[in-house]
Amino acid sequence: MTTKQLQIISQLLNVHERSVINTIKLIEEGATVPFISRYRKEATGSMDEVQVAEIKLQYDKFTEADKRRDAIIKSIEEQGKMTPELLKKINDAVYINELEDLYLPYKQKRKTKASIAIEKGLEPLAKIIFAQAERNIEQVAGKYLNDQVKDIEDALAGARDIMAEWINEDIDARNKVRRIFDRESVLTSKLKKGKEEEGIKYKDYYDFAQELSRIPSHRLLAIRRGEEEGFLKVSIDIDNDKAADALERQYLKGFGEPKAQVEMAIQDSLKRLLVPSIETEYDNKSKEKADKEAVLIFSTNLRQLLLSAPLGQKRILAIDPGFRTGCKTVVLNELGDLLYDTVIYPMDKKVEAEARVRKLIEDYKIEAVAIGNGTAGRETESFVKALIKNTPSISKVLVFSVSEQGASIYSASPVAREEFPDKDVTVRGAISIGRRLKDPLAELVKIDPKSIGVGQYQHDVNPKFLKESLDGVVESCVNQVGVELNTASKHLLGYVSGLGPTLAQNIVDYRTANGKFSTRDELKKVPRLGGKAFEQAAGFLRIHGAKNPLDNSAVHPESYHIVTKMAKDAGVTISQLIENESLRKSIDLKKYVSADIGLPTLTDIIQELAKPGRDPRAQLEVFEFGNVHDIQDLREGMVLPGIVTNITAFGCFVDIGVHQDGLVHVSQMANRFIKDPNEVVKVHQKVQVKVTEVDAKRKRIALSMKDI
Repeated sequence: MTTKQLQIISQLLNVHERSVINTIKLIEEGATVPFISRYRKEATGSMDEVQVAEIKLQYDKFTEADKRRDAIIKSIEEQGKMTPELLKKINDAVYINELEDLYLPYKQKRKTKASIAIEKGLEPLAKIIFAQAERNIEQVAGKYLNDQVKDIEDALAGARDIMAEWINEDIDARNKVRRIFDRESVLTSKLKKGKEEEGIKYKDYYDFAQELSRIPSHRLLAIRRGEEEGFLKVSIDIDNDKAADALERQYLKGFGEPKAQVEMAIQDSLKRLLVPSIETEYDNKSKEKADKEAVLIFSTNLRQLLLSAPLGQKRILAIDPGFRTGCKTVVLNELGDLLYDTVIYPMDKKVEAEARVRKLIEDYKIEAVAIGNGTAGRETESFVKALIKNTPSISKVLVFSVSEQGASIYSASPVAREEFPDKDVTVRGAISIGRRLKDPLAELVKIDPKSIGVGQYQHDVNPKFLKESLDGVVESCVNQVGVELNTASKHLLGYVSGLGPTLAQNIVDYRTANGKFSTRDELKKVPRLGGKAFEQAAGFLRIHGAKNPLDNSAVHPESYHIVTKMAKDAGVTISQLIENESLRKSIDLKKYVSADIGLPTLTDIIQELAKPGRDPRAQLEVFEFGNVHDIQDLREGMVLPGIVTNITAFGCFVDIGVHQDGLVHVSQMANRFIKDPNEVVKVHQKVQVKVTEVDAKRKRIALSMKDI
């Protein structure tokens, strides 16, 4: 990393340069973002996870730029064209686009108009004209006629081709055009001829124009999708006359014929080379920006979904509803293990279904019922609630509606086949619904994040960027909550800081062969789990009921000696220190500051001792839909309870129990200006909404949260 790159990161995040240097050093040593932000606060200046992740992102970008720099230097040196001045410019360049601009004149190209003209011997003529000192250009051009150059116009045209390429490769010229694109470029979309009916969903963009800098990400992605599907013709345009004026001020210095030739070269360069090249650059930049905004929305939604309140270790009856094929019903124990599965038909054989469900609840001491929210979900929910209400012996059993989004993908996945090889996809789906209620995070990590259904245009963004970002969110959530070492699946363990799929499998294999872990230290016996992996992972793994209570906390083993000393100084055991709030508050943390441990870590330790092993997620609440079951039941003005299912840049979607989510536009979310819907709502939040418009034919419901 160069000094300039470090300064850029420091200014971007508004943090001290020393914190950036320390963070990068930790990254290079193999530390993960969750570990650095949680356990290395002294080194980072207490930067949060978002800041550490941004440093890693910028570090990766600059590392790629440095690799490209080395390749460019090598290429130019091999051509024998490197000069001390050029080398300095290359070494001073920070971003890849700056490096590519410097490399452009030396890049190996296919045949161009300029290279053909140079082969004809016209480069000296181009230099004479470009200098604009010689008045009689036609007379000079006559000296360059040969077998390949037939006449003076042919010679002048070749010279203009060479000058046009020089202008295109001039960094100052490119930056002048970039500044115009920055300030004034307009994205335009037009309907392709004959596509009116076929592309009707893109009607808003049949004749559309907006400044590129102002276009929202969701609109840009929609337009680009329309272009990709062949319905729209899209371009990014600037005022070419303004660009020509800027370049003429840079290059025109003579008069007469040479000036006119350079002027023509400028026009040609703009039309044929510069503007198309910069347009492509801004096309890519705008797409990258839209991708980033869309992925940020997806990541925010995914984080909220993964951190949804869990029911916890309860006995659950889970039902995947259906009309014709019946309701797949499973019984899960406190750990989520399958105890029994069957099929009931509450719509066709109600009495038999009631008897079966009542018996299952009583026999297995069921504490909660999880019902999928898909087809027949509301009908099944009404059936179960009525049964429970009318049966005193089971009246305390809770009923929950659970999102089925992505459950079918899990059911048919290799993960599900490995877990339940002898069960069909419908049973696996019911199991997933029940487990989601018990612990959404533990179950949802088994599904590709982009299939969970809380994104915006996720199929249109860069798949590599999307996957890296969403995997980072899952890793962050898993480590924020912590993982029970003795019960976690390999899929959950795989997201723990420093582990990954191989070590996660090794932990499960060790657990199977040797029984439960009794201490964190025992992890060191797991094959291939070395000191670095232990350092990164240990603080995020929990052992309920461990002899040392710190093994069930977020206190890292490297800090156990500090807690031991605190307890010893207070004349109590560690367990007594955890139980005694007044004693913890009386501790003078400054006494325990050392060269390696500062107040940020000590403060974290004291806070963790107040709640060792406690799940940071909220408590789950029972929710009741209103008395509507179908879109036909809705009337304008109705006020109904609902659950936020997805958040986009333009509003949020709310499930009100009619099998079709309604949209609360951002303008209808509050009696004030809302820029970001996340200011008002979160995924899975319970809200009250008013029905403002119903289009049953198009299955569209407009909702409002204002004045309720």
